[in-house]
Amino acid sequence: MVKVRDGHQVRNKAAHIAVGVDWDGIKHVLGIWVQTSEGAKFWAGVLAELRNRGVNDVLIACVDGLTGFPEAIEATWPHTVVQTCVVHLIRASMRFISHDDRKKVAAALKPIYTAPTADVAAQELDIFAGSNWGKKYPATVRVWQMLGSGSSRSWSSRPRCARSSTPPIRLSR
Repeated sequence: MVKVRDGHQVRNKAAHIAVGVDWDGIKHVLGIWVQTSEGAKFWAGVLAELRNRGVNDVLIACVDGLTGFPEAIEATWPHTVVQTCVVHLIRASMRFISHDDRKKVAAALKPIYTAPTADVAAQELDIFAGSNWGKKYPATVRVWQMLGSGSSRSWSSRPRCARSSTPPIRLSR
C-alpha cells in the first residue's frame, strides 16, 4: 500500500508489482501498477500490456487466490502453469485454525507444499485429510484442494509448457 495524493486528498492505493525471473535466475521488475482495487479485469489488462511489451511465453505464474486471475493468465499464455502462492495458501488455511493449534497444523501441512511432485503432494494432502488435524479442520483441507490445485485442475494434471524462442518469465505478486 502506498499513499497517493489525489487532488487535495491523500489516499491509500495498492501498488502491484509484476516480477519475472529469466532462465539465468535474474529477477526483472516488469512493471508497477497503482490501483485502488484489484480484480480479474485489472489483471487481464496488465497481462495484455505485458504481452504487448514483449513477454511471449510464461512458464509458471505464481498468484494469490483471486477469482478469475488464473483464467486471465491462461487466456493470455495458454501453456502457462498457474499455481497458487504457498504463502497465500498457508495464510488462507490458517484462518480456520485456532491460535493454539497453528504451529502444529502448519508443521503437518509442510509435507504437502514441500513434496517433490504433484502426485506426492496429492498423497500428502490425503494423509493430512485423514489425520486428526484434517478431521478437526476440514475447511483447511478444502482450501488446499481448491486453491492448491490451481485454477480447478487437480495436482497431477498440470500441463507441460510450450517451448518458444523467448525465455519464459515467472510472474509473481
